[in-house]
Amino acid sequence: GGAKRASWRTLNGTFEDVDQEMLGQYKAIVEEELQLICMEVIQLLSSLLIPQVTGKNDETEVFYLKMAGDYYRYLAEFRTNEDEFKEQAESYYTKAMAVAEEHLNETHPTRLGLALNFSVCYYEILKEPEKACDLAKKSFDSAIEKLDTLNNESYKDSTLIMQLLRDNLTLWTSAQEEEEDQ
Repeated sequence: GGAKRASWRTLNGTFEDVDQEMLGQYKAIVEEELQLICMEVIQLLSSLLIPQVTGKNDETEVFYLKMAGDYYRYLAEFRTNEDEFKEQAESYYTKAMAVAEEHLNETHPTRLGLALNFSVCYYEILKEPEKACDLAKKSFDSAIEKLDTLNNESYKDSTLIMQLLRDNLTLWTSAQEEEEDQ
């Protein structure tokens, strides 16, 4: 799915010297293929994988719920007129967050990755920058407070995700300040 999303982003760029009709047709083909892939993954998650781990309250449950949220978010990126994809992304991320906050520690890379993706969803898909910033800041600050609990195997992953959370926060808060100045 990653290569298809990259293709779609490229096609969504600005091409002045290209036949716009042909570009539109190609973009439609890529979107159809991307939607099929996403729906296939979502089907596998919702009918097989998530039911197997529901109630286990562990990393795997959080991971599968987050993954369903991710794939609905991918759909919402290009199927912008279909609210169902946005709602499903938020729903799966919310379920994953509830399990993560209850059962994974603040520095766990899966919990941090979920916070990163959910905050991106709030910002880019749901157009709720305050919620995006609140979630990113809360997750970053909680992880900073518990840095001493990081184990060696997840240290690199956790600190990398924390850096990404901080980078997004910086970007988003400066964007909000610019809007307020105008």
